Amino acid sequence: MSSLPRRAKVQVQTVVYKDEFSSCSELSSASEEDDKEDSIWEPQKKAPRVRKQPAPKEPKPKRVPRGKKNTQVVSDSSEAVAVKEELNNSVAIADVNLEDRKNKLETVQTLKTAKTKQKNSAQRTKKLKVEKINKVSNLEGGDHSTETPSTSTMWEGTCKKEENEDDFTFGQSPLKKMKTEMCPQGQPVKFPANANSIKEEVEMNWDIVQVLSERTNIELWVCANIIRLFNDDNTIPFIIRYRKELINNLDADSLREVRQTLEELRAVAKKVHSTIQKIKKEGKMSECLLKALLNCKTFEELEHVSAPYKTGSKGTKAQRAKQLGLEGAARTLLERPGELNLLSYIRPDVKGLSALQDIETGVQHILADMIAKDKDTLDFIRKLCQNRYICIQSSLAKVSSKKVNEKDVDKFQLYQNFSCNIRNIQHHQILAINRGENLKILTVKVNISDGVKNEFCRWCIQNRWRPRGFARPELMKILHSSLDDSFKRLIYPLLCREFRAKLTSDAEKESVMMFGRNLRQLLLTSPVPGRTLMGVDPGYKHGCKLAIISPTSQILHTDVVYLHCGQGFREAEKIKRLLLNFNCSTVVIGNGTACRETEAYFADLIMKNYFAPLDVVYCIVSEAGASIYSVSPEANKEMPGLDPNLRSAVSIARRVQDPLAELVKIEPKHIGVGMYQHDVSQTLLKATLDSVVEECVSFVGVDINICSEVLLRHIAGLNANRAKNIIEWREQNGPFINREQLKKVKGLGPKSFQQCAGFIRINQDYIRTFCSSQQTESSSQIQGLAVTSSAGVEVTNEKQGKKKSKSTVSVALKPNPLDQTCIHPESYDIAMRFLSFVGGTLCEIGKPEMQQKINSFLEKEGIEKIAERLQTTVHTLHVIVDGLSQPESFDFRTDFDKPDFKRSIVCLEDLQVGTVLTGKVENATLFGIFVDIGVGKSGLIPIRNVTEAKLSKTKKRRSLGLGPGERVEVQVLNIDIPRSRITLDLIRVL
Repeated sequence: MSSLPRRAKVQVQTVVYKDEFSSCSELSSASEEDDKEDSIWEPQKKAPRVRKQPAPKEPKPKRVPRGKKNTQVVSDSSEAVAVKEELNNSVAIADVNLEDRKNKLETVQTLKTAKTKQKNSAQRTKKLKVEKINKVSNLEGGDHSTETPSTSTMWEGTCKKEENEDDFTFGQSPLKKMKTEMCPQGQPVKFPANANSIKEEVEMNWDIVQVLSERTNIELWVCANIIRLFNDDNTIPFIIRYRKELINNLDADSLREVRQTLEELRAVAKKVHSTIQKIKKEGKMSECLLKALLNCKTFEELEHVSAPYKTGSKGTKAQRAKQLGLEGAARTLLERPGELNLLSYIRPDVKGLSALQDIETGVQHILADMIAKDKDTLDFIRKLCQNRYICIQSSLAKVSSKKVNEKDVDKFQLYQNFSCNIRNIQHHQILAINRGENLKILTVKVNISDGVKNEFCRWCIQNRWRPRGFARPELMKILHSSLDDSFKRLIYPLLCREFRAKLTSDAEKESVMMFGRNLRQLLLTSPVPGRTLMGVDPGYKHGCKLAIISPTSQILHTDVVYLHCGQGFREAEKIKRLLLNFNCSTVVIGNGTACRETEAYFADLIMKNYFAPLDVVYCIVSEAGASIYSVSPEANKEMPGLDPNLRSAVSIARRVQDPLAELVKIEPKHIGVGMYQHDVSQTLLKATLDSVVEECVSFVGVDINICSEVLLRHIAGLNANRAKNIIEWREQNGPFINREQLKKVKGLGPKSFQQCAGFIRINQDYIRTFCSSQQTESSSQIQGLAVTSSAGVEVTNEKQGKKKSKSTVSVALKPNPLDQTCIHPESYDIAMRFLSFVGGTLCEIGKPEMQQKINSFLEKEGIEKIAERLQTTVHTLHVIVDGLSQPESFDFRTDFDKPDFKRSIVCLEDLQVGTVLTGKVENATLFGIFVDIGVGKSGLIPIRNVTEAKLSKTKKRRSLGLGPGERVEVQVLNIDIPRSRITLDLIRVL
């Protein structure tokens, strides 16, 4: 009999383990909280009545009618049988439908509550110990327990039965599960139950996972996983690279969109509950109003419902009519129209009740208010509008503001008599109309046809608001008037606000996403390493600022030359001498003031072969944000004592040498690749652009021992303080030998380490050089002061200082070749097993031999079978294969386009219609692509000319679209010299 309690306790742990996965939070210590969660999922079930019964001990047989009456009398062993029977029920719920699952789960939780209250403290302590032991063994030991496999099988079956895609979330190795978080990921997702178990701060009448899925068109189980991952403080780069199976291969832009939508929904829920509290304080809350508020999913709906109850307002017409006591008359008109006598409400001495006309008007206002706040009515009119022609119109404002400039009015010439279906209007048109309206130049209105109103009124009379009995003609007239009044005064303005808000919101999001895509391509521009560069910040009166930088970005020389003040020939000698002295053959010119003249100056000298024997080339680079950066504290700290104008020249040169490292120093919105960036939500813009910078820096990776603090703070999981602490630790203790040492840095806990570790590289050549020098130094010291690792690395105790207590064994200082790869430390064990399968060693990482071994093994076995053997996911195995195959200095930015280096120049006047040119994309907008074709003015490719067939296959596969930095072949379609406009056609992407 002794084995039975043991088995029962193992199963208890199994259920607890399952609950951890489903809720992704720690175990709840009180069973009452479990009951409360169930009541939230199904509030109108029997559960609340059952939940009150555990307090008295007598009614227990009523709750458990089958076979439980005998178990009460027996003590330990029978109680274990009850536990087993109860847990079998809880495991079996995975295979039944949703309703059965909810009911059984409530019963199980109720039994748990009763049992917990009856057990003495000794038994509870013993059970807790067993659960803790089992929890550790399940996490660390994988499938060692004999009970676990059967439970896992049932979970897998559940996953397949509920949603085929859930297989993505199952089958990770036990090691990976152990190392993720307190709540391991990779388990099957039961989206209805689990979605509800994601506890939000505020509860609404709608399920946040369901609404999120509807708004983003993403599967329920993926939305549930994404919410859970964000709740657990995971960053987008980490999720994209190391948790791909949980998000069904979504890209970063989609993930950002989901996060924005999630934040919007939570903001609405928070605002709803604060509104509820205000109305409750005023004593105006009713059950109907509470339900209406909890049903709100947007700020517009909330505003519509809560507007009459705002403090300080004089109240609506309906409220004033209700205060006169006419609400009963309005309800009687709908429910018992034959009994209604409006003459009985006449009070000659009361204003508003003195005449029959006043009473009819009051009843009409109350009915109009009821109609406008009815959920079914609003749903019908919204659905009706989806299928009908609704247009947005803009026209020139009749009374323009005196401050409006005539030039501004001309800019909105296209929209001075504009009309478009709201389903067809473009995002940039919405933003342009909004800007014109804000400047008081345009007036905008939404036009809903009379046919929509007539059909709506007909539906209301015949269906929703039809009186329950015969109504006299005068009463039906009041009802008709109420419908007209409700539509014109309440519903139509609400619909207009909703349409405008939705159009503006979508346009802002698309504008921000476009900005993000452009920024990503700009940051991922291929670097030009190994060159000495001359940066030129052009200018007229104050001269052109020069800066020559070495291949390692060190400042070699700075100077100022005056090219456009009649001294050009004399300054040419100075420039030639500098180029020859520093063996510099590449000139980088900023595209600011005097750029065109400076470009012509250098092009003329190059054509005359003036810089011989050097073969000098030049390129134009955007200097957006350079002047702002040059006077920033960061620039002052990096280049102390240097004139801010010369700092701009240094920044311009570095933008070609390593665009990512230089552009992260500048606030993203100053880089200048956006569209209507000042008209969109600045909070949303900043969050998106910061996220894009984090994504780019993380995916490129940084060498922890040589990177700057500015670059480091943009790595996923790090911030300014953590980056500063890492740099300080590096300065005090020497270079990092492996990733594990990051855990010694102050402020870098397990979660931060998990998020950043995979994006931080440790160059093994650098470490070998450091270790050999350290070994030489330490061998001359007293051997008692040295700690020798298994790899032969010697580091003195002085190096570790106070941090020595954190390092229990010297193995922590052993270099690990996997630290130079994109493989996450949580997958090192899997990587080592894969290496043993392949027959490779750590020394072969990134070498051609390793690539040959991996390719032949993959062709022979197949990646899916290998992943199954390694007990991991295909996505994780892909990361491991990439990490082992890529060369040590691999940089995926080399796949992108380099700057366009030139030797000659073309003028706008030289262009002809039909000319075919090569250019570089400067900016991408929603209405077209701006291309620099080397004539001083960018040409525009209208968006209709950018077809999928013309886009390169590799560009589509990278899913980056056509954006800044890409080289294209274009044909001139039209030239408007007075307006300096060039219209182009895209031939192909180079």
